[in-house]
Amino acid sequence: MSSDRIDAPAAAPILPPASIGIGARIKQFLPRTLEGRTFLIIVLPVVLAQFITVYIFFERHFSALSVELSRSVAGEVAMLIDETERDPAGRSQVFASAADTLDLEVEFEPDEHLVPDVRAHWNPLIEPILATALEERVARPFTIGAYGDDNWAEIRVQLADGVLDVRSPQRRLFSYTAFVFIGWVIGASLLLTWIAVLFMRNQVRPIRRLALAAENFGKGRDSMRLRPSGALEVRQAAAAFIVMRDRIRRQIGQRTEMLAGVSHDLRTPLTRMKLQLALLRKSEETEGLQADVVEMETMIDAYLAFARGEGGETPVRTDLAQSLRDVVGGLPGGDAVTLEIAGPIEIQVRPMAMKRCLGNLVGNALRYAKQVRVSASWHHHAVSIVIDDDGPGIPEESREDVFRPFFRLDPSRNVATGGVGLGLSIARDIAHVHGGEINLEDSPMGGLRVVLILPG
Repeated sequence: MSSDRIDAPAAAPILPPASIGIGARIKQFLPRTLEGRTFLIIVLPVVLAQFITVYIFFERHFSALSVELSRSVAGEVAMLIDETERDPAGRSQVFASAADTLDLEVEFEPDEHLVPDVRAHWNPLIEPILATALEERVARPFTIGAYGDDNWAEIRVQLADGVLDVRSPQRRLFSYTAFVFIGWVIGASLLLTWIAVLFMRNQVRPIRRLALAAENFGKGRDSMRLRPSGALEVRQAAAAFIVMRDRIRRQIGQRTEMLAGVSHDLRTPLTRMKLQLALLRKSEETEGLQADVVEMETMIDAYLAFARGEGGETPVRTDLAQSLRDVVGGLPGGDAVTLEIAGPIEIQVRPMAMKRCLGNLVGNALRYAKQVRVSASWHHHAVSIVIDDDGPGIPEESREDVFRPFFRLDPSRNVATGGVGLGLSIARDIAHVHGGEINLEDSPMGGLRVVLILPG
């Protein structure tokens, strides 16, 4: 009997990692979209240029200026030490003069000894430069630390009779224009990046619309109107696609109209032949002629169905699980079919065309096999429908030929032993209209496996 059970989707097989080259490894980290790659092409050189500019600025301007400022302060400290040691009585006057003219606050702590400064570093960028300058100009034990709200640097120097405490504002040791320059570089980079993103999105949007229109047309969902826009090359590609789409539509329409006329022209003499045969006495000759007429009528119907397809049907959201149940339930011998459905499975298809495709595939399996198993599930954003049977199968060298119209493995043209050779052709034609594919493989049941893949 036919059974219908709900199974969990099978896990995808884990493939062993393949050995890839350095180029392939680098590509794994690159953007896959055109927008991402264009962004990388535009922004990466800008970032590199800004980085090099900042590096050169710090190397040539900021460092050199900081060295000169530190040497200036170190020289003034050395001068204060000389004045203090030469005239200890006039220290107060020298310190007051330093505060007025040099913008330095100076104090002397008699009989004090310099102890290691355990405070946090004042400025990691400037402190090493100032320390080098003090070593060159002062040549005495000293410490450097922050003073007050860290806007001042405190320099303590050990003298013979005490400690000289000199406090200098930060502006005397380095220039704030460095931070202004860095802020300008960062702001300009962000502004250019934002402009580049807006520009790229406007350029990529028409390409995305063109890709979506081509995808929908390939899947038989040609419902959107495409208007050429964007760059000249993109407009040319969109216009070429529209011309191609219209040409294909005309060809399909002309084929349908031609076959409708052929159908009318062929059915009329066949109908007269059937009437004339009905008026004749029954004999072996008339029965043979009647069988030939029936076979010709069947072949014409099958050919028209193959050529016409279901092109006029509108794609709608359809549950393929229910379609499979309806197809199997309506086929002679459907009790021999086992359904394994990981559902629900809803995609946008032409319902009647898809039922015809499934009916042809399952019916073809039932014609040659005793047991048929049909499974359906999602696999990597696509629907996979697998039909296995225990029949004689199809030789591997003939698996592509069976999709050709009117091709039959049975050399005789007896309809009772294999139809007219259009079932698989019609099924693949419908699959292609929906952007899918049909493949034939060996079945684990011993017969043929038919795999229908439909995009989600």
